[in-house]
Amino acid sequence: MQTQTRVRSTIVAFVLNTIMAYAVFMLSRIEFLLENWSSIAPGLSWPKMGDLLTGSLTFDTSAIAYTGILYALLMLVPCFKKESRGWQTATKWIYLTVNTVCLIANVADSAYFRFTGRRSTASLFQEFANEDNIASIIGSELLTRWYLVLFVGVMGYAMARLYVQPAPRPRPAKVSGWVGYYATHTLALGVYIPIAIIGMRGGATDATRPITITNANQYVDTPSEAALILNTPFSLIRTMGKKTFESPRYYDRAELDAIYTPLHTPSDTLTERRKNVVVLIVESFGREFIGAYNERLDGGKYKGYAPFVDSLYSRSVSFDYTFCNGRKSIDGMPSILSSIPMFVEPFFLTPAALNDVGGMADCLSRKGYETAFFHGAANGSMGFQGFARHTRFDKYFGRTEYKEDDRFDGDDDFDGTWAIWDEPFLQFYALKMSELKEPFLTAVFTATSHHPFVIPEAYRDTFPEEDDNVMHKCIRYTDHSLRRFFETASRQPWYDNTIFVFTSDHTNMADHAEYKTPLGLYGSPLLIFDPSGEIGAGRRHCIAQQIDIMPTILNHLGFDEPYIAFGKDLFSTPDDETWAVNYNNGIYQYVESNHLLLFDGHEARGLYDLDNDWMLTSDLRGQKPDLQNRMERRVKAIIQQYMERMTEDRIVVREQQATK
Repeated sequence: MQTQTRVRSTIVAFVLNTIMAYAVFMLSRIEFLLENWSSIAPGLSWPKMGDLLTGSLTFDTSAIAYTGILYALLMLVPCFKKESRGWQTATKWIYLTVNTVCLIANVADSAYFRFTGRRSTASLFQEFANEDNIASIIGSELLTRWYLVLFVGVMGYAMARLYVQPAPRPRPAKVSGWVGYYATHTLALGVYIPIAIIGMRGGATDATRPITITNANQYVDTPSEAALILNTPFSLIRTMGKKTFESPRYYDRAELDAIYTPLHTPSDTLTERRKNVVVLIVESFGREFIGAYNERLDGGKYKGYAPFVDSLYSRSVSFDYTFCNGRKSIDGMPSILSSIPMFVEPFFLTPAALNDVGGMADCLSRKGYETAFFHGAANGSMGFQGFARHTRFDKYFGRTEYKEDDRFDGDDDFDGTWAIWDEPFLQFYALKMSELKEPFLTAVFTATSHHPFVIPEAYRDTFPEEDDNVMHKCIRYTDHSLRRFFETASRQPWYDNTIFVFTSDHTNMADHAEYKTPLGLYGSPLLIFDPSGEIGAGRRHCIAQQIDIMPTILNHLGFDEPYIAFGKDLFSTPDDETWAVNYNNGIYQYVESNHLLLFDGHEARGLYDLDNDWMLTSDLRGQKPDLQNRMERRVKAIIQQYMERMTEDRIVVREQQATK
């Protein structure tokens, strides 16, 4: 392909092609915004455009400086050989390859953002390292989002056509020509190197450190807007091989423990209860889909998509505000079963995964419980089997074990991409628990309401496509599967002596604006159901989160040993002292006293009254100093406890750690 433009100077060509790289990054950002318009655009306004542009250019400069370093050296090195046709052709294809890869990363992340709410980081490669169905999933996405493929194709073609390639130039005939050539290119390289370093670092002052993902929040008001400021190449580069956890050292140890400690020391008055525990972790089942949670949506007319869960809600303990502690499946597992939230990166994708890790399975197995984890995907998928083994579950039942059970048809019940359909696998789950020794702890992770969002052919007419949200038919099918599960479970001998916990791993594809806010994106359900009626039922006016499940259940069962859990016991904590925390694009979102504090690790970025301003339109920073200071103090202590215990391997209580 012939380029349309040639210039004589490699320096001029380098500058013009670098400008084109900026244009590619900016156009892919516009595509990112359009693809996620409903999640990002509502908070944007013209007065903020200056900050958005400044921030975008800052992070694009860093990414271009990193990814373009080889191209820059090849174009600016003071060596006349680079003027040859062969050298310049090779350099051109290096430029096109690198920038096309950056373009693909940005565009692919624009589609993935709706599932995670954040730019992808280096942990993405570990997260899907053991999956054998990635090719089919990517293939189906390419067919669904053909326009993104077209966008990449058009942009790639445009880059190739608009690339400015230096014309071959003859060797200088005079010494002065050689001197001028080498002096000019040496000066150009000498100017470029400090500019590139400044660009990589994000600034030129002595106080400037290499910018990180967190720095994006200084240009925006909400974490979702930070994703627009960032670009995916930068997020990947700045998280590769980086130390994930570092203690901020806000407080000394004594003050820290006085403010907040994850060490739970049981009281002497606990009553032991030898009850079974069943934890239902339902893929992507956000609380938006449950009508009982949303009596005010659509002017009180909203019915949701989960009539069975609505009926379960009426028989369970529920809570006003309920949140997940991460946005990925791999975040949900540690949060729900080990009371470990996701801060910065998914815990099991960091070096801290090698720490001694406990959880409900570890604690209850010491009290004679049999423990088992169930997931209908291929054994090893998403790292769940490794997680189960690491946290001391006795048994693991996956697709392999399902196919070995003569009561079920493992081939017909496979969805063809990901896992066993929810209905048959939950039946397998209910029957398999009857083979366990009581008391037992089990957890199941469903899969049908996962990409590629299909349901069994037999239910296509029963649960048809209703609108543009493909999740709705999946939620209706999974709700039906849960109904069938409870019908079967209720006939088992262990049912009346069991506590059921219902939650989701994370949320997915919201429709209502209330669930598209930075906090609304974390709106997961949490129900605790006891068929015996011992726990009772009703909605409590308090704040609950996934990491509260472990301490709530252990304390209710009368577990009498110290343990580490970052959450709280919902049954013994006064309503006005409950809280929740999660991490979103460099911002810690801390909820307490029905207020939301946005904290970037150094200072508050926002304070909002959730009762009167759920859409986060009125920043109250400085207007409620006592509340703001108390919330900042608590979230700092939570962060420091988390970071120190991760880096020091202190997230379980063994005899030598019990007093630390």
